[in-house]
Amino acid sequence: MSDRLDGGKSESVAWGRPRWLRGPRPDSVPPLVGSAGVVVGLLDIVSGVFPRFRHSRMHHLAEVLPGAVSPLAAAASLVVGILLLLLAHGLKRRKRRAWTAAVALLPVGAVAQLVYRHSVFGAALSLLLLGFLVWHRKEFAALPDPRSRWKALAGAVVLGGASFGIGMVIVSSHPDRIVGSPTTWERVQHVLWGLCGFEGPVAYTSGVDYTVGYSLGALGLVTAATTAYLAFRPEHPAARLTEDDEARLRELLARHGGRDSLGYFALRRDKGAVFSPTGKAAVCYRVISGVMLASGDPIGDVEAWPGAIERFMEVARAHSWTPAVTGCSETGGQVWTRETGMDALELGDEAIVDVADFTLSGRSMRNVRQMVKRIERGGYETRVRRVRDLEPEELARIQRAADAWRDTDTERGFSMALGRIDADADGDAVIATAHLAPEEGTEPGPFGDLKAMQHYVPWGRDGISLELMRRDRSADPGMNELLIVAALQAAPELKIARVSLNFAVFRSSLERGEKLGAGPVIRVWRGMLIFLSRWYQIESLYKFNDKFQPRWEPRFVVFRNSRDIPRIGLAALQAEGYLELGLPRVLRRRRPAEPRPCVHVPTPRTGRDAVERAA
Repeated sequence: MSDRLDGGKSESVAWGRPRWLRGPRPDSVPPLVGSAGVVVGLLDIVSGVFPRFRHSRMHHLAEVLPGAVSPLAAAASLVVGILLLLLAHGLKRRKRRAWTAAVALLPVGAVAQLVYRHSVFGAALSLLLLGFLVWHRKEFAALPDPRSRWKALAGAVVLGGASFGIGMVIVSSHPDRIVGSPTTWERVQHVLWGLCGFEGPVAYTSGVDYTVGYSLGALGLVTAATTAYLAFRPEHPAARLTEDDEARLRELLARHGGRDSLGYFALRRDKGAVFSPTGKAAVCYRVISGVMLASGDPIGDVEAWPGAIERFMEVARAHSWTPAVTGCSETGGQVWTRETGMDALELGDEAIVDVADFTLSGRSMRNVRQMVKRIERGGYETRVRRVRDLEPEELARIQRAADAWRDTDTERGFSMALGRIDADADGDAVIATAHLAPEEGTEPGPFGDLKAMQHYVPWGRDGISLELMRRDRSADPGMNELLIVAALQAAPELKIARVSLNFAVFRSSLERGEKLGAGPVIRVWRGMLIFLSRWYQIESLYKFNDKFQPRWEPRFVVFRNSRDIPRIGLAALQAEGYLELGLPRVLRRRRPAEPRPCVHVPTPRTGRDAVERAA
């Protein structure tokens, strides 16, 4: 089997005219305009900050580009340059609001050309670019992204810092026109007062004080206006699973949930859902950093998958999100690539243990068998039960212990994480616990005799998928092996025929790289994976799963273009909880602590802990 699944569709357009008469293809217009905005914005900023640049040959290029202004209008040059930089990313992503802002800005640039430079050519270029945008207006129809007003604070901090840095350069870029020798603190004061629209302690000659003052005031105005816009613009809620969507998904899982072991994780409440026109299939997703990331296969009838996939792609196009799928099966990858024209690469393998074939006998299971026997001789006992069969008090204690034993501030996981333990909504889930009675004369711990726990979610009617593993750090090594073996041994009584363990990323590469005769490329790749395992436990996860002699089911990542892979990778790391991009902790909004009753739905969490090492 190849590591690559090629799409069945290709987007080819028959161009009847010669290439030099065709003009730019429609899909290349937004990136072209956005890149031009970056270049022009930087030229305008530099021409507004450095007086020598305005008289150089580069300025002769900048002065005829949209938004460039004369030396007497350095403040306007800064404003236009910063706004173009802010709009560039939105133009590349076909955002309608960015297009509207650019269309409103270009006439101002044209007027500036005529008023300040008397440049007919520069004004004509501004109007030409304006006409170009208006002509291709249908290409800029993407809706705004889901957002939070707390991003206004991040924008104020970032833009304020940039404005201060540019202001310091402006104040110091006229050394021959400065009166006296102001200190660094005086220059800082001058920048801070100037950003607020007041005069500072630094004095200039030959009218330079007006240029510096207008420039600093313009920077402060842009910072304040941008922050106000981000704070008061209409808020678009992020994708969340509504009660109606959850009910519909549960109906689909009841009929078709046994097909994919990752299906139940679609019920995470930080995901959104799009349904096929018939309602017989759905795709669940989460938007992260402009990537519309789906996980696993679509939910529901396979014949209705194309309708749900089409709706997914329509939403991605409407918002100009980058569509991607992580962790889909081979069948799912084939449907995705056939219906969308995207490509797929093998991401890793899922470890699945068939209960009927599992045994602790044999040489291959000797290490696991010996570890389990040693722990049992140490006095540990295990219990495997459905969540609905636990007493509320015990389930609440297990939840508190799971939270206390977490290694990181946020839970890790996305494609194989549910993020909750709920006796009402997820009563068919299974919990395996390990207990050790306290020694005589010693006080029990904060969670009684509980030493480790594992949580499994339903996989159809006869399967379960491992969702969470936690243990007390003071417990003996091997708790995870003990509980997995206990769950497999108790599976027949619970009418469970198959158990999905963890997902091992790049497992086949690790396996092939250690075999005799492996080529230099696969050996180098394996070495890189082992190096990365110091932080992401790639190799240890594979070795841990392989102890139980599972069958390996390949999982794929589906992507539109090869250049999207780094962006999709970063989004996946954010979704899985391995990478966190956001405000510094001191600036984040603190949420009040909420109780976690065992029979109610707790606040959704994002992520899943990585598997702990056995030793």
